[in-house]
Amino acid sequence: MLTGLCIGCGTTGLAMEAPYCGDEGVWIQILGSGGYELDDRGAASYLVWRDQRAVLLVDPGPGSAVRFGEAGADFADLDAVVFTNVAADRTADFPSFVAGSDGRTRPLPVFGPDGNDTYPSTRELLERLLGRQGAYPGLADYLTFRDPEGYRISVRDVPATGQRRWARFGTDDLTLAAIPVHHGDMPSVAWRVEVAGQTIVFTGNFSNRKDVVAGFAEGVDALVIHLAIPEGARGLVRERYVRPSQIGRIAQRADARMVVLGYRTSRTLGRETQSRTALEQYYAGPLVFANELECWGL
Repeated sequence: MLTGLCIGCGTTGLAMEAPYCGDEGVWIQILGSGGYELDDRGAASYLVWRDQRAVLLVDPGPGSAVRFGEAGADFADLDAVVFTNVAADRTADFPSFVAGSDGRTRPLPVFGPDGNDTYPSTRELLERLLGRQGAYPGLADYLTFRDPEGYRISVRDVPATGQRRWARFGTDDLTLAAIPVHHGDMPSVAWRVEVAGQTIVFTGNFSNRKDVVAGFAEGVDALVIHLAIPEGARGLVRERYVRPSQIGRIAQRADARMVVLGYRTSRTLGRETQSRTALEQYYAGPLVFANELECWGL
């Protein structure tokens, strides 16, 4: 059964009640539903909860640290953090999470795409941000584990080229897999998450040129995918993002039980009816247009 819950939606940030994602089961919470624009939506970012514990943070972009606190999540509970790419709107708040992470004692696994001649790998990015010679050298101990009372960030690059699935992380609560996706010249990966028998795929930004997401997402309980452009988009954006009709085809081929549409920017806001119409030509399942701090139970 799919359960939607949104407490405080429509209120201002200061008046917003603490959201609540249910006592039991697996939930997806929207920390940010927007993109790179300066508006009232945070950049696309997500939490996965299990039984009132936040186990996975996906794409800690701008605004996500504030929403994380509003959600009542505890950084010490996280089993991992994953990036779909290393753009600013996917990663910018990560130093804020680290700076405010007092109380965590176990290592923090962080996974993201490797780099190319233009973009740094995830490991290189975090070294540039948190390393001794980086932007925030005061946080460097978290990369070196020199503070015996702290914890260490364990960074691993995931292949962002080819078509092979990466699957080298698992705990009792969480299993991760990734596959390269096409997003222009930016190394990018989609993530498949398994928690307590439920499966979620977070695609991040992609154009589907490689046509790998439908197979990667086969049988998922929730497909979290980005609605970045309208059906009639033209030009270079079609080389970087999927259109609504393509989302519908992917969801139909994957037999996704539910689709969550994130990364809602000025290109698609206000065009929900048109996007839904294009998407529902191919997919007849439940659709959710993501908003800040909403929770969706699986």
